[in-house]
Amino acid sequence: MSGYQGKKNIPRITSDRLLVKGAKIVNDDQSFMADIYMEDGVIKQIGDNLIVPGGVKIIEAHGRMVMPGGIDVHTRFQMPDRGMVSADDFYQGTRAALAGGTTMIIDHVVPEPGVGLVAAFKQWREWADSKSCCDYSLHVDLTDWSKATQEDMETLVKDHGVNSFLVYLAYKDVFQLSDSQIYEVFSVIRDLGAIAQVHAENGDIIAEEQRRILELGITGPEGHALSRPEEVEAEAVNRSVTIANQTNCPLYITKVMSKSAADVIALARKKGAVVYGEPISASLGTDGTHYWSKNWAKAASFVTSPPLSPDPTTPDYLNSLLSCGDLQVTASAHCTYQTSQRAIGKDNFTLIPEGTNGTEERMSLIWDKCVVTGKMDENQFVAVTSTNAAKIFNLYPRKGRIAVGSDADLVLWDPDVTKIISAKSHNLAVEYNIFEGTEVRGGPLVVISQGKVVLEEGNLHTTEGCGRYISRKPFPDQVYKRIKARSRLTELRGVPRGQYDGPVCEVTVSPKIMSMVSSVKTSPTKQQQTQQQITSQPVRNLHQSGFSLSGAQIDDNVPRRTTQRIVAPPGGKANITSLG
Repeated sequence: MSGYQGKKNIPRITSDRLLVKGAKIVNDDQSFMADIYMEDGVIKQIGDNLIVPGGVKIIEAHGRMVMPGGIDVHTRFQMPDRGMVSADDFYQGTRAALAGGTTMIIDHVVPEPGVGLVAAFKQWREWADSKSCCDYSLHVDLTDWSKATQEDMETLVKDHGVNSFLVYLAYKDVFQLSDSQIYEVFSVIRDLGAIAQVHAENGDIIAEEQRRILELGITGPEGHALSRPEEVEAEAVNRSVTIANQTNCPLYITKVMSKSAADVIALARKKGAVVYGEPISASLGTDGTHYWSKNWAKAASFVTSPPLSPDPTTPDYLNSLLSCGDLQVTASAHCTYQTSQRAIGKDNFTLIPEGTNGTEERMSLIWDKCVVTGKMDENQFVAVTSTNAAKIFNLYPRKGRIAVGSDADLVLWDPDVTKIISAKSHNLAVEYNIFEGTEVRGGPLVVISQGKVVLEEGNLHTTEGCGRYISRKPFPDQVYKRIKARSRLTELRGVPRGQYDGPVCEVTVSPKIMSMVSSVKTSPTKQQQTQQQITSQPVRNLHQSGFSLSGAQIDDNVPRRTTQRIVAPPGGKANITSLG
């Protein structure tokens, strides 16, 4: 029998039967000593002195921690951008994830303009099925809003195992939706039993700030951070929470990058809101001071949205909120570009392709920043790197737990191993690593994915295209138990009262006629109402006209209102002279 003996080389294990002996099993709620027997990619037995078939490969854990494989809930591998594709495709990206102890990723589908959600989803499936080295699932981003989009959402939930959709409050004139559209989207998501994800930044303010900063002659990566101050992130988070509360829709904020945005989430949760926050490897492990680097290529490699905070105390603050439960899930938002690709924005920071690395480094960074420092224990670590995500997105207990019947995705973790992160040694296709030179303590010794050993003390043995698409059912208990309870409490009822039969004052108000083009184009639930308004606009009463002529007047399209005489302006008459 071959086995893992201390720090010696581990033989590659390809058997479908695997036994881990002497493991300290770490779940989100408890740790205990036991052996784990796996067969055909599933955990079959947990306990002491297990009776297992012959020919089983054995890994001796020697009391070391064995935890559920990490789940990276936000990646953007093979991401198309203006005819380019991000540097790490589904093979390179999932290979790097496995090297860091992550055994499942959830990527984002971003439909191109004019492409339906289902068609875009199938394209991403095709890319991932042929290249992914680990199990994966897919969120779907909503880049516009129409009746067809709503129908595609229903199809994706019912037939394709999607239970999360992302909307953008940023990227004006590209992806950004209006508040009224987001209200409608959230209502649809709630009825479908899905999770509403939000990229939270105020796109209108950013567009103005970008124009102003470019006019000042600032064209480098620092302009990216200057045009997106953290308050525009916090404002958008607050607006998202408000709309989610009004629609009783569960909310998930992606890429929490600043203290103030995290504070909004923490406060909303304290008030009972169903909202989750996702800090990423970059915001937990580094800061935005690098945007001011004299090396343009280095500065550009940090460009992502929302941007990293220039406040160097931000990572420690976010790690503290993650440790106390105010933030719940960690991701990488891994989306990398070569320097030559980023260089299309060398003279204009708004053109730099956005995204940073982080899928390989995520778990070690969090262990080093949170567990080594005593902010969280090993069980909380499992919660924020795996279990919470599995519960929110309805993957639990298949993923995110070591239990009989769960998938055999496990990590044998060494809390004492140290490593210096460097582009020279990472498993990525890019020449820059935003964590360059960072020393981290804690990392995977053995990684088991689908019941097979894929990492053995630094040596990766991955199989391109072996990753399975994992369907996710709607109405996850972790989320919707509270939503259902709130819906029962918040049913609106009118006050029973008698009919008013007193005098009614007569008023004359001409209707304000507005262009409804944008609403018709983008709002499926309002199309029918709008059409009725357009076809049944009121006829002008000529008796109200100051003209003696009959028939159409040249000012018919000007909105009218009743005359008002101002006796005294607010603040008194003296206030008029002080306005200048």
